[in-house]
Amino acid sequence: MNTQEPSRQPSPDPAERDAFFPSPYSLSQFTSPKSDLSGADYPDARRDGRWKVLMIAADERYLPTANGHLFSTGNHPVETLLPMYHLDKAGFDIDVATLSGNAVKFEWWAFPREDREIGALYERYEARFRQPLQLDEVVAGLGADSNYAAIFIPGGHGALIGLPESTAVKSALQWAMAGQRHIITLCHGPAALLAAGIDEAGDGSLFRGYRICAFPDAMDRQTPEIGYMPGQLRWFFGERLAQQGVQIVNEGIDGSVLQDRLLLTGDSPLAGNALGKLAARTLLDALAGR
Repeated sequence: MNTQEPSRQPSPDPAERDAFFPSPYSLSQFTSPKSDLSGADYPDARRDGRWKVLMIAADERYLPTANGHLFSTGNHPVETLLPMYHLDKAGFDIDVATLSGNAVKFEWWAFPREDREIGALYERYEARFRQPLQLDEVVAGLGADSNYAAIFIPGGHGALIGLPESTAVKSALQWAMAGQRHIITLCHGPAALLAAGIDEAGDGSLFRGYRICAFPDAMDRQTPEIGYMPGQLRWFFGERLAQQGVQIVNEGIDGSVLQDRLLLTGDSPLAGNALGKLAARTLLDALAGR
């Protein structure tokens, strides 16, 4: 019997020099062939096709770390597809946009390959993932009568690349808050909320005073020890959110979700199903009769 522990060395990504996937050990601890998908039964699901959700996804693969190595990342499939599944079952079509209009990047090594429902959902949306909308063009068309009920920003370290510095993301967030639309995000996705502070005096933000669940900086600092990442992050989004007056309430990850006014958040992939249920139920209730 072979009881040898899987390697904690990050696995080289052959597509790019000095780029790495998570180590076999970290994948054995933090990924699963099946998710905890459940409870997607919505008798009052929308049937009219009126309301949609705008998903802002990652379009960059490689995240530089402090030692110069590249982390091969993107959006985490569980953090993307489980909330999508619930929103879809609740009757909300989902438009997919990226900053560039280039294809969505996924952390394919975390895909729950034994989940037939999730696999089928991915296939149904694959064309949108491959040819998404360009976010600034979507933002240019947003108005008070736009038919987006919410903005969804999935997690994965890919959310750290570009989104926090994007004026298009800032405009989308401003539109949502001004129009009483919900914002749904989890794990590293809340890094995109930093865009609300771009060019604002005194680190001002739409979200000052908000409480959220997200992936804690302290845990990000630990991931290189098990080879999940090939080096330390160059910056930590929790610290920067704190400067804008946003509090991450969780210290670890256990699947917690939180609603604070229009903002619905979750702490990690463990929260994907619960956040999807919260988001679907919240949108259906908010739009009842509309």
